[in-house]
Amino acid sequence: YVFAILAKNRLLVKPCLTNANICHMHLLKKLIYVFCLALPLLMLATLVQAESSANLVMKDLAGKSHRLVDYRGKWVVLNYWATWCPSCLDEIPDLVALSEKHKNDLVVLGVAVDFKSDKEVRDFVDDMLISYPVILATPKIFGQFGSPPVLPTTLIFNPKGKLIQTKQGKISKDFVESQMKATP
Repeated sequence: YVFAILAKNRLLVKPCLTNANICHMHLLKKLIYVFCLALPLLMLATLVQAESSANLVMKDLAGKSHRLVDYRGKWVVLNYWATWCPSCLDEIPDLVALSEKHKNDLVVLGVAVDFKSDKEVRDFVDDMLISYPVILATPKIFGQFGSPPVLPTTLIFNPKGKLIQTKQGKISKDFVESQMKATP
């Protein structure tokens, strides 16, 4: 077994009981050293991923490109949904109303998942009178923002581009507006 003491910002590892533990002590020191070197790199990788999320280009059904970085200064509601999902169907009118009411300070981006064809999604968008941009999900989008564990799932980004809320299940206009009021 190994006994560790933190003294004056230095980890002292002392073997307990026998000299056989010296080997374990040496291994523990190396692991701590590697961890201390790796932690800043992991933190940097997280920052790079957040920045690449902001720069990820997503094309909507009309062919227009969207990047989160282009919407700095506005709230962004990224909503994962599917044509077969009853809760998704229920929340669409609220998302349309939200998009129209807050067109100067908020953008709704719908991300269609689990679809058979582009035509299926286009027909659905037309039938539901969805006026906000709809993007077809890609592996890159899932890689940057994650694959939704349930549908619908909504990510809310503040005007600085920071993810402030991930909501699983049906979302409402009132819920999003309460997030906008609660978060500066």
